[in-house]
Amino acid sequence: MALGNGLPVSETLGVFVGVAGYDWLTEGQAEPLKAIAAAITAGVIIAAARHYLKHRTKH
Repeated sequence: MALGNGLPVSETLGVFVGVAGYDWLTEGQAEPLKAIAAAITAGVIIAAARHYLKHRTKH
C-alpha cells in the first residue's frame, strides 16, 4: 500500500477552504488556524471511518 492511499487529502483541503471561505465572507477575514484545526479533525474522522468500514466489511 502506498503512503497516500488512505489519506483523505481532497476532503481535508475542501474542509479547509470551506471554513476559511466562510470566515472570510462572514467576518471579513479568514482565520487559518481555525480552518486548519477543522480540516485536520475532519480528515482524522474520515480516515477513521474508512478504516473501520474497510475492516467491518471484511468480516
